[in-house]
Amino acid sequence: MNTTLQQFLSEEIQRLGAPYWRVLEGAQGARVCIDGQWKISLCSNNYLGLANHRALKEAAARALEHYGVGTAAARSLSGSTPVHEELESELAAFKGAEAALIFNSGFVTNTGTIPALVSKGDAVFSDEINHGSIVDGCRLSGADKRIYRHADLVHLEELLRDSAHYRKRMIVADAVFSMDGDLAPLPEMLALCERYDAFLMVDEAHATGVLGQNGRGAVEHFGLEGRVDIIMGTLGKALGSMGGYIVGSAELVSYLARTARSFLLTTSLPVPCVAAALAGLRLLRDDPGLRQRLWQNTRLYKSALEELGFDTMNSKTPIVPILIGDDGLAVRFSQRLYEEGLYATKIGTPYVPRGTARLRTIVHALLTEDDLHEAIGILERVGHELSII
Repeated sequence: MNTTLQQFLSEEIQRLGAPYWRVLEGAQGARVCIDGQWKISLCSNNYLGLANHRALKEAAARALEHYGVGTAAARSLSGSTPVHEELESELAAFKGAEAALIFNSGFVTNTGTIPALVSKGDAVFSDEINHGSIVDGCRLSGADKRIYRHADLVHLEELLRDSAHYRKRMIVADAVFSMDGDLAPLPEMLALCERYDAFLMVDEAHATGVLGQNGRGAVEHFGLEGRVDIIMGTLGKALGSMGGYIVGSAELVSYLARTARSFLLTTSLPVPCVAAALAGLRLLRDDPGLRQRLWQNTRLYKSALEELGFDTMNSKTPIVPILIGDDGLAVRFSQRLYEEGLYATKIGTPYVPRGTARLRTIVHALLTEDDLHEAIGILERVGHELSII
């Protein structure tokens, strides 16, 4: 290996630590099997419990038998399938949009869409704690990046007020911030767009299937349907499969299908994943009981933690962080919980600012009341043991 590269890698691994993850021996569920032991799972984005749902597995199996494993090339080269077209049509209808375009992941949806819409001579206004895919999309675009303080509308307006010289102005934000569980102030952001001739892109990765009367996301939750120009989402969280998408006007989707490099220059999403996502979307649309169980569990869990004295950082969603502060203490907390039978992930620097390390817990619909009470009991016991509460 080149000595300069080797030295760089050695120094960075020493600084960052070696990569580490648990190895699951079965499917995602209320409990997961690791090293032959079953742990209550509070670290999955499987909000509605669809990742191992029979309907999704059967849809994927049928697609696998008919279409095979891979698609061999991008859709513009080797062709689409009726399943891709059907999912896009039903996503657009579900979101109340004219059209949809599916990508291979949520990450590449953002890194392809943002550079396709803004470039040199434009400005993109991004919340300081937006997801890394939004951050990378802004960097790749070549547009001037104007970063506003988290959910700070006064600061955002100050930046917009000084932006008249730009050709285009785009505001982009997570609808649900994945490390904090809070919501972007979308109505006020949209009002600023209208005042300063900007357009809005909303990332509903953690909102679709979770928020809104029909599970359509934060845009529905705030009553803004038909007013947001670009809505992004994923197929790999509440919908239980894999992939990402954009919904919007027919012109927007037609343009992205011709210009978004992360769509054009990669082999398209395998049909079994698309078929599973379509089955997940239909379950979300037709079974409101899934969301009801999710929110019943969220209310029970969050209220119990707050009664115990845990700081849940004003979360408004099933993402319920437990603020610890010190990175080392957060590591010990996560490890002790794991030893007691609860699998929940520690999040520290550099993913969140120093001094705000936390346990990022996520509630989902598969958890029973017994699961939740057991989890809360473990959190209480270990929280007292480590003087967190």
